[in-house]
Amino acid sequence: MNAAAHFDFSGTRVIVIGASRGGIGASIARAFQDAGADVEITGAEPACLPEDAVRFPYTQLDVTDTSAVERFAGERSEIDVLVNCAAITRRGEEMAIDFFQHVLDVNLVGSLRCAKALHDALSRRRGSVINIASMYARFGSPRNPAYGSSKAGIEQLTKSLAIAWAPDGIRVNAIAPGFIVTEQSARARQDPAFTEAVETRTPLRRWGQPDDIAGLTLFLASDAAAFMTGTCVPVDGGYSVV
Repeated sequence: MNAAAHFDFSGTRVIVIGASRGGIGASIARAFQDAGADVEITGAEPACLPEDAVRFPYTQLDVTDTSAVERFAGERSEIDVLVNCAAITRRGEEMAIDFFQHVLDVNLVGSLRCAKALHDALSRRRGSVINIASMYARFGSPRNPAYGSSKAGIEQLTKSLAIAWAPDGIRVNAIAPGFIVTEQSARARQDPAFTEAVETRTPLRRWGQPDDIAGLTLFLASDAAAFMTGTCVPVDGGYSVV
């Protein structure tokens, strides 16, 4: 089903942070564009995927660089939707303190940097922030402790910003994806026992696809969700209810 068919974002300005490698960020950006929005994307890489380079203006942006984020934001006076999707993980290697700190700096602090820098642009349009959390915000993650910690922080940050920015007309929500087929999950998917365990526990008996996240993102950014703020919605095929 094409989620864009149910929403009209014509005239809406959308920024998706962390969409250079395909996956969830790129799927969200494509869905907004298909629904009529003017969309631009960022990523850590020098260029995005070729199929997205012809669709979107692209900016290489290091979300750990406060000055770079502020320069980026300063060139955009009004936006309607900010999607924070930049994240890194390295399964089995996250107990190293330096890397743990780096993961939090990208995934958690980077989301705050971008949201804070674009606050004024969002407030001028009474806009919406959508943060990408994870089901690991609520589950222990022995192989990905930094990632899990950062995503738990995203859920809390979402609640706090929702309260702080409500007087400015800005809604702040989050999505907690389950196991999704992306480049980021590729290492985990090389373990057949792990892959099978995920599918066995998941009531819908499959891994999710990036497009499974896009529809909810459009909903949360739309007027249909005008009374929703501070939420973190799981999209995990039922994994978290078992």
